[in-house]
Amino acid sequence: MASATLMPGTLHRHADFACRSTPGNRPSELTTTVPREYVHRTAVSEVFLTNWRRDGVGCWTVSAQWPRAHSFYGPVNGLHDPMLVIETVRQAGILLSHVAHDVPLDHPIIWQRVRCDLSPQALRTAETPAEVTLHVTDHEVVRRGKRLIGARQEFRIRCDGADLATAMLDFSCHSPAVYRRLRGEYSDLALANARKLPVPEAVAPQVVARDRPRDVVLSPTNRPDHWQLRVDTSHPVLFDHPVDHAPGMLMVEAARQAAQAATPGFALPITLECVFERYAEMDAPSWVRARTSPRDHDGRRQVEVVIEQHARQVLSAQITSVPAP
Repeated sequence: MASATLMPGTLHRHADFACRSTPGNRPSELTTTVPREYVHRTAVSEVFLTNWRRDGVGCWTVSAQWPRAHSFYGPVNGLHDPMLVIETVRQAGILLSHVAHDVPLDHPIIWQRVRCDLSPQALRTAETPAEVTLHVTDHEVVRRGKRLIGARQEFRIRCDGADLATAMLDFSCHSPAVYRRLRGEYSDLALANARKLPVPEAVAPQVVARDRPRDVVLSPTNRPDHWQLRVDTSHPVLFDHPVDHAPGMLMVEAARQAAQAATPGFALPITLECVFERYAEMDAPSWVRARTSPRDHDGRRQVEVVIEQHARQVLSAQITSVPAP
């Protein structure tokens, strides 16, 4: 399992700013990112969402912008990183839990399952930042009184006017008190980080289609399809803020890198589904295993990835990859 939350802080209300320029210089619309607190980020540079609106009962439109370059989710071979889709879905789900369903900012949002199916041609980069639109529909909404307990959200995603992906996210919400009961001593943020293991060596970056060792989340073992998860809490993107367990996007990235390491040549994931079964703690090693199937007649390869800790499954992933165009 994986949760997202921020420590309680002050959220400032946005004021409406009047443009003091002459009418001919006044923009018709001002664009900014949503408050970073609404997507559980501390770095403004990591906030991709720009706006949201209600489209009907249980229906929403969320807008986002992807940068032309990013320190971690950077383009490769002229294509945006598919993990940008997952991160944008993550941010949209958290945003709507707060602004549409009134979940308090200090309540953890816990993933059960995430899935994404995308069209590779819509990932092509352009000479301007990508404008992304997510059409979101709520399903299976569970409430206890007026408080949201969980939901499944479905996404139709367009990038620069073209159909990019469909996605699905299952998540639940817990109060801080319930989260502390679920996590026990691991809910102590300082204690969880004090007991974290040293970061093991990285596999060669080119094995997982990365440029820098610090962006590698797998450590080699004596088996080519078996790695140790690298939990580097100093990473500025994967660990944007302190957490008490290995975060969900780290686990998704590990599944993607394992699929790449198990697939000859540069592979582009076009379908990814991850099921989160329990938390991965930072005081014990987590092990990543990949099993591949032969390519089909369209060049697609299926990869099954499992992450285990203490001989218990933490995450299972199914990834379909194709050779990069």
